[in-house]
Amino acid sequence: MLWRKFNGDTIHLPIKDAVSQAIKRETAAGHKLKVCIGTDSQVKGKETEFATVIVFLREGQGGFMFIHNEKTLISYSIKERMLVEVAKSIETAYELCNLFTQYQVEMEVHADINTSPNFKSNEALKEAMGYILGMGFAFKAKPEAFASSSCANKVVN
Repeated sequence: MLWRKFNGDTIHLPIKDAVSQAIKRETAAGHKLKVCIGTDSQVKGKETEFATVIVFLREGQGGFMFIHNEKTLISYSIKERMLVEVAKSIETAYELCNLFTQYQVEMEVHADINTSPNFKSNEALKEAMGYILGMGFAFKAKPEAFASSSCANKVVN
């Protein structure tokens, strides 16, 4: 998987190594970190693009993120697409969770799913919440899921 920084620079290390280096660098600088992982998607014609982000928040000091974009020609219903977004976030969280435990970094998985039943994405809320919580991760949905609804949303082409 190819990851990049927000400025477009490619991350040449495996993502686990890049995240480990980032945690070490930030904690050495005295920052208390929290990490939020989320995915958003956009459908354009026959193509669906997903953007997964790892957002590092420095308590009271801003933050930064790593980004992975992926395109597919698979056609999804809205519910399926929301659950694929969640699966991509969980895959990333699962790969990195031992690092977060090792360095005592709080981590949340954010789902771009609306908690209001007036929105179509709400159809996937129960399954997404069960999936994320069942994996042992903290869960946030809209409007608190900024990693997916704001950060990933900005970098999905």
